[in-house]
Amino acid sequence: MDRSGDIREAALELFTGKGFEATTMADIGAAVGMRGPSLYKHVDSKQDLLAGIMVATMKELLAGHDNAVAGTTDPVERLRRATEAHVRYHARHRLEAFVGNREIRSLVEPHRTEVLKLRAKYENRFRELVRAGVDAGVFTVGSVRLASYAILDLGMGVSAWYREHGEHTEDTVVWQYSEFALRLVGAHP
Repeated sequence: MDRSGDIREAALELFTGKGFEATTMADIGAAVGMRGPSLYKHVDSKQDLLAGIMVATMKELLAGHDNAVAGTTDPVERLRRATEAHVRYHARHRLEAFVGNREIRSLVEPHRTEVLKLRAKYENRFRELVRAGVDAGVFTVGSVRLASYAILDLGMGVSAWYREHGEHTEDTVVWQYSEFALRLVGAHP
């Protein structure tokens, strides 16, 4: 029986709660009802678990971004859709976002370089969207790079406070944050 999904989820929760360094393979094993040494039949190492979580997160973000902007060339609509996908992902995947931001320091090579390349690729997608809007004359920003970082921070911040049964629905947060992003770049369609 493949228990890799259960192991990944247990590791994700433990990395979020205790931190990567403080989590042991025995902790992960206990969380899924198996002895620490038995985990090695399913995963190579705690480091590989962390890298797997972070790489999968970045690949999901990249795919979500690409799907969101497909089908339109309008810079305003592309930024709106990309921001919505970004915020929605962070609302739904709070633990992955937390671990992805906090535990980058715990990655060792070659995992660290792989994750950093994926992150740079994702950041660049937003920079390209903002640059396209500036070039089209519909966005006005002092710095394309800073504007793209601010938009990325909008979504990452949602993962810290958003709760499914909180004051605002996911759709409300997603819509409002996409409006914030467009205001941030001075969108004037």
